[in-house]
Amino acid sequence: MRERFEAFSLSLHPDKTRVIEFGRHAAVNHKKRGVSRPDTFAFLGFTFICGKSRRGRFQLQRKTRRDRMQAKLQEIKAELRLRMHRTIPDQGHWLKQVVTGHFAYYAVPTNSRALSAFRHYVTDLWRRTLRRRSQKDGFTWDRMTKLADDCFPLRASFIPGPISALPSNTQGRSRMLELGSSGSVRGVSSNGHPYRDPRP
Repeated sequence: MRERFEAFSLSLHPDKTRVIEFGRHAAVNHKKRGVSRPDTFAFLGFTFICGKSRRGRFQLQRKTRRDRMQAKLQEIKAELRLRMHRTIPDQGHWLKQVVTGHFAYYAVPTNSRALSAFRHYVTDLWRRTLRRRSQKDGFTWDRMTKLADDCFPLRASFIPGPISALPSNTQGRSRMLELGSSGSVRGVSSNGHPYRDPRP
């Protein structure tokens, strides 16, 4: 692989490149050899894990990288100090954009705990910032929870759901939406006849 990359004037990072056994049969093979569970690897801000579903089947799990989350929280903490004396609605509007952007990227199946943790830590950082503005501490957790619910999105609204979460005009029919003129579906050329699913 290194020689192949060198042919295109590219190189592999020695500390970030390794060959690991990963996939559906990795856990079984590791167990037969009497070693620990398969190695994980980090890519594009996620940690990829060979896990199992509730039914015991193989499941590729993705978690937010811990160092990425900690770095982002440190950035939010520093920015909140600069925005300490701005109005609460102004702070909430900015934090909403931050949390929404984070959820838009990291909201994938098997990552719900990390999303909840991020939302919790942001709420706590905001509460500490508001408490520093005045000696009269009126920001209890109950008040902050309500304030966060009004400003921050819920993780469940970002994570892809089952088929039942599809629009009502597709339930009970094909998962492919009918778009455009009669007989045409995005990605499929029309044959002059309306598109219909075959009846059972």
